[in-house]
Amino acid sequence: MSYSVGQVAGFAGVTVRTLHHYDDIGLLVPSERSHAGHRRYSDADLDRLQQILFYRELGFPLDEVAALLDDPAADPRAHLRRQHELLTARIEKLQKMAAAVEHAMEARKMGINLTPEERFEVFGDKDPEQYAEEAERRWGGTEAYAESQRRAARYTKEDWKRLQAEVNDWAERYTAVLAEGEPPTGERAMDLAEEHRRHIGTWYYECPYEMHRSLAEMYVSDERFKAFYDSMRPGLAEHLRDAILANADRRTA
Repeated sequence: MSYSVGQVAGFAGVTVRTLHHYDDIGLLVPSERSHAGHRRYSDADLDRLQQILFYRELGFPLDEVAALLDDPAADPRAHLRRQHELLTARIEKLQKMAAAVEHAMEARKMGINLTPEERFEVFGDKDPEQYAEEAERRWGGTEAYAESQRRAARYTKEDWKRLQAEVNDWAERYTAVLAEGEPPTGERAMDLAEEHRRHIGTWYYECPYEMHRSLAEMYVSDERFKAFYDSMRPGLAEHLRDAILANADRRTA
């Protein structure tokens, strides 16, 4: 079985011109030629091309790739082991770089420059950007999302401290209501649901009752949000959902 230069270019995601160049410099010379003189590549040629592309992806210049592949002392398994080691090291480096970029993006989004110690001091173990990617996927094209980004970009460290203090105070009072057995339709539960809605409106974006209803359903249907609220007290996510719905009903009736 042999393949044309166009087929190989398609398999490998390279251009025909690249394959011609590899042939011209002796790096990858096709094993066969057609009667018309066209290049034909064997499975062994494809194996060599794969090795070439691995080393090129790792940043090796073509002359070094040629020297490595033509080393008579090296067998294919040695190449694979070497490439695996190099790729693993590169993945680890890229992961660290990606994490650093993500942290920089988070700080820039919030408009604040905090050390890791300050971030912990302000937010404890509740990362305010924990659901940023999910929020952008769901609402990235909405005015509410754009407004939340505009507001957050102006907040200072003290603003974030006040925001988190409000959240902590609200959570303490809501868990107390839940511990005392008040139903979601109780006055205190619905008042706290209304406070929850106004907190969103104050700090992030206008949150009319229909939007608050949608958020309430997400707090239960999305396991990450459910886990966040249930970490305050088991069952709080569903209780809050029902309180938000009851509060919206009484306010819009």
